[in-house]
Amino acid sequence: MADEKLHPNKESIEELLESFREAPERKRLTIIPSLEKRVEELIALGSSLMTGFDSDEGDWAPGFILQLVNKNDEDFIKNNLSCNDSAWFTAPSEVGFNYSSLQQYLLNEHYEEADRFTSAKLRELAGEEAVKRGYVYFSEVESIPVIDLTTLDKLWIIYSRGKYGFTVQAKILDSVGGRYDKLWPRIGWKKDGIWTRYPKAFNWSIEAPNGHMPLVNQLRGVRLMDSLLNHPAIIARRQ
Repeated sequence: MADEKLHPNKESIEELLESFREAPERKRLTIIPSLEKRVEELIALGSSLMTGFDSDEGDWAPGFILQLVNKNDEDFIKNNLSCNDSAWFTAPSEVGFNYSSLQQYLLNEHYEEADRFTSAKLRELAGEEAVKRGYVYFSEVESIPVIDLTTLDKLWIIYSRGKYGFTVQAKILDSVGGRYDKLWPRIGWKKDGIWTRYPKAFNWSIEAPNGHMPLVNQLRGVRLMDSLLNHPAIIARRQ
């Protein structure tokens, strides 16, 4: 490339991408601005863009890359990566649910829609009574399949730079000694807004605090969230 001739010591886009892929989390965050500046070069990689990334793992690096190229070329994934509905990551379900809509919402950073989808799927996974009722009882959480809750959590983490998801919330809760009164301020849930499903102050963007999403309905206290964060799927992922 002409730019590389002018700047012979500049990393190639492939080298920069590899550095991003292999870097620890804090280092990755410092590489993001460089990737954003060179997004056209990423797009030019075409079908080789995701070489070295694993669609089965819960790593957020490939999720960020897909979000970045999708912002600049919404047809890139469809035209280059041979996956249906922009759903590049594997999203297994024990009960046959299709999570491609969730992947699309998160890919496009439509976090409120992703949250509503997640809540709806949790009700379906909890059982027919939860669907009829419109919310999940804490006692119904144990019936949610490990595979499906793992998939929901993985997709949130992948498409949020590791900021959102049940595992993130669980780790923050652990860091404050399991005290929910200390958890709420840490994840940005205001005390005067937590008891409603969609508080006006809720921040549906990547700029929200770690653990801010998904939003768990606390109308009936903390027992539902406690059951979710202590589900075997989340316990396994938080270790």
